[in-house]
Amino acid sequence: MHDRPNAASDKAVSDKVKTSSVLVVGAGPVGLTLAMDLALRGISVTIVETRSAGEPPSVKCNHVSSRSMEIFRRLGLAQKLRDTGLPADYPNDCSYRTTATGIELSRILIPCRRDRYTATGGPDTDWPTAEPPHRINQIYMEPALFEHAAAINGLQILNRTAFEDFSEGNDGIVATVRNLDTGTASQIHADFIVGCDGARSLVRKAIDANLQGTPIIQRVQSTYIHAPGLIDLMDRPAWMTLALNPRRCGTVVAIDGREKWLIHNHLNREDETFESVDRDASIRAILGVGPDFEYKVLSKEDWVGRRLVADRFRKGRAFICGDAAHLWMPYAGYGMNAGIADATNLAWLLAAYLQGWADVAILDAYEAERLPITEQVSRFAMEMAGKVLSQRRTVPDAIEQPGPEGDAVRKQVGQAAYDLNVQQYCCAGLNFGYFYDRSPIIAYDGAEQPGFTMAEFTPSSTPGCRLPFAKLSDGRPVYDALGPGYTLLRYDPDIAVEPLAEAMRANGVPFAVVDIPAGEVQAAGHKLILARTDQHVAWRGDAIPDDPAPLVGKLLGRAGAPASAPA
Repeated sequence: MHDRPNAASDKAVSDKVKTSSVLVVGAGPVGLTLAMDLALRGISVTIVETRSAGEPPSVKCNHVSSRSMEIFRRLGLAQKLRDTGLPADYPNDCSYRTTATGIELSRILIPCRRDRYTATGGPDTDWPTAEPPHRINQIYMEPALFEHAAAINGLQILNRTAFEDFSEGNDGIVATVRNLDTGTASQIHADFIVGCDGARSLVRKAIDANLQGTPIIQRVQSTYIHAPGLIDLMDRPAWMTLALNPRRCGTVVAIDGREKWLIHNHLNREDETFESVDRDASIRAILGVGPDFEYKVLSKEDWVGRRLVADRFRKGRAFICGDAAHLWMPYAGYGMNAGIADATNLAWLLAAYLQGWADVAILDAYEAERLPITEQVSRFAMEMAGKVLSQRRTVPDAIEQPGPEGDAVRKQVGQAAYDLNVQQYCCAGLNFGYFYDRSPIIAYDGAEQPGFTMAEFTPSSTPGCRLPFAKLSDGRPVYDALGPGYTLLRYDPDIAVEPLAEAMRANGVPFAVVDIPAGEVQAAGHKLILARTDQHVAWRGDAIPDDPAPLVGKLLGRAGAPASAPA
């Protein structure tokens, strides 16, 4: 259940005008992340949300990526998320079987949350991070986010409130919202508005942004069920069990690790609509159970896999994040996680401008950075979707045949399933490899960022890349030392850095210098790395420039930027 975020959480929208620095439309994981990130930076935020306080979300995302967990660590709620979801000892594995209760073909071993920080030997246990991934359904994740938001000053959530439209002027935006219980319309004045309002985003429509790409890749008939007897039929339960047989291929996701399950029936080409497929027969074929097996449908969560990216992420004082900006097949959980990356990117840029230490042009970096990488990652997801669909559609008839011939088929299919899918469920490249190569506020040095795949990446200090992981002398991860603005990582304590520190202070920039143990310099490649608060490298070198002013100007969006309202 959603705890009350603060005293204003369930207050009716009754005042004629309410004022906030940023208005966020939508209180899902992306909107809440953005709002918390802004509020913790001292920016006042109002969120409007159509759901009632405590109304649960649908059972959508089941995976919080390592990179998202790093963000939640910075926001102070990583452990809170770790402590909820599946039982502490429930296997987070991905199991490939003929049916959910049938013969196991292969298994991707992923540690349970009890062992998440200590496990070794798995495909995602040696990643360069202090925060590995976390398997948790959105119905457990969102209440934790709401509870955390309750303790943050300057953040209010207006439940049962619908956004309708907004107008923009020189001094900000005025949004019209409506209380869904009373029907009363009112206005909210803010400096900026951000649409985190999902696939049918009204904010996206208001800024004339259009989704482009592939509208239909696959239809998935998805059903949330209560089946307390299912776990006893599984000889070795898993977080995700994927059924591969010639009749019906599907996915069974453990929601509570006991009796609630989400079943995805991946429709075949000949299945024209959701309604044309017998839901009950499909569920039983995926589970591998007969007509006497009892279960109850809790909700129908049917969805269409797409690859759609908006042609703009911003217009003037309005921005879009998450599903409002991009939709694709939910492989690797990268719908919600990409939205969380959007949110943390935008939060610090808005705060930099609103706090007065960066030029308005710094806001241009949001679309310049996030739109290209979103386009690229969406293609990774689409390519993976095509391979997985092909695998599901070519399951040999002999896969359930007893004897040596069946054994050989099962071994081949199981290994192929492992090799393909370990890339998406243990996707180090998507977590740590993406970079910004065309940002107006990054000081590039001519070096090319290393390429990455869904599964693989090369740590690099090349500007635009994620700051390479390192540990400080006290054992903390370097990311824990990054401040709210820029942090200079010094790998040689004898290098003078005061000229840059003075230039930053003169502009009011939150700035810190952190010394890194000498043993870490090899991974860095340079003696000085300037990191942004979002962990991306903004500049690197072996000495501070004689005149650091041009560098500081570029980082703050002041290189040739107009001193005017947002364009």
